[in-house]
Amino acid sequence: MPFNFTRLAIPDVVLIEARVFADSRGFFRETYKASEFGAFGLPTQFTQGNHSHSARNVLRGLHYQKDPQAQGKLLSVGNGEIFDVAVDIRQGSPTYGKWVGEVLSCKNGRMLWVPAGFAHGFCVLSETADLCYQVTTEWVPQLETGIAWNDPAVGITWPIDQPILSPKDAVLPTLAQADNNFVY
Repeated sequence: MPFNFTRLAIPDVVLIEARVFADSRGFFRETYKASEFGAFGLPTQFTQGNHSHSARNVLRGLHYQKDPQAQGKLLSVGNGEIFDVAVDIRQGSPTYGKWVGEVLSCKNGRMLWVPAGFAHGFCVLSETADLCYQVTTEWVPQLETGIAWNDPAVGITWPIDQPILSPKDAVLPTLAQADNNFVY
C-alpha cells in the first residue's frame, strides 16, 4: 500500500503520506489511487484540478465554496513547502471554529484531504511553492467565499509574520460574520 492515512485532531481532515521511490535520477510517487482512497472512505471522483504557484510569505485563504456546490479538496505540493490549514465551519459540529494545520512539501510527500464544510488556506514557507489540488465539484464563482485568515476567534498560529494577501483575502469576514450554509 503506497499510502498511509491518518485522521487529524478534526477527524474528517485526513493527512495522507505517500510512499516515495527515490534514486539518483529523482523520485516517483503516486498522488491518488481510487481503490485505496475509496477503501479508506475518501472520495474516488474529482471534477476539477487546480495548480497554484506562489512566492514566499504568500497566504491564500481561508476559502470555501458554499452548498449546493461545496468542494472537498485533495491537496499536494509539487514544488516547495507550505503550511496548510483547514477550519471546521460546519454549524453544530463539535469542532466548529477549530483548525488543523500541517506542513506539506514536495520533499515530504504529504497530502491533505479537506472535506466540504471546511475553510482552507495555506502560506508559503519556501522561496516558491506549487500547490496542486483536485476538487469534488467545479468552481462556481458566485458560491466562492471565505473567512479572515487572522480571525481571533479561530486563532490559527501561522508560521509567518508578514503575510502577503490578495486584496480579496485582505477583506474576508470573520467566521461569525461569514456567509456560511454548512450544517453538521
